[in-house]
Amino acid sequence: MSKFENVSVSKKANVYFDGKCVSYSLELPDGTSKSVGVIQPSSLTFTTSAPEIMELVAGEAKVTLAGDSTPITYRAGESFKIPGDSSFDIEVVDTMHYICHYG
Repeated sequence: MSKFENVSVSKKANVYFDGKCVSYSLELPDGTSKSVGVIQPSSLTFTTSAPEIMELVAGEAKVTLAGDSTPITYRAGESFKIPGDSSFDIEVVDTMHYICHYG
């Protein structure tokens, strides 16, 4: 899917880590929530409350899920799953454009 139809978009950006990660929240007609955003090259740690799927639209990142010791590299067209009430470390190698699917 290259675009979302008939969505509500928050006007205010979600800005994290001094602007290294910027996203916008979307609500689809069926009530599901997603966010779309960009992470600049950096090393960051994110926490989750609900399960998430991070879909890379562009860029490259090395991801280490909580409890793992070896990072896995993901590129555009790939995705990774994060359990709820967890965290992950991400090293963005090339500016990453993403869609975060919640739940």
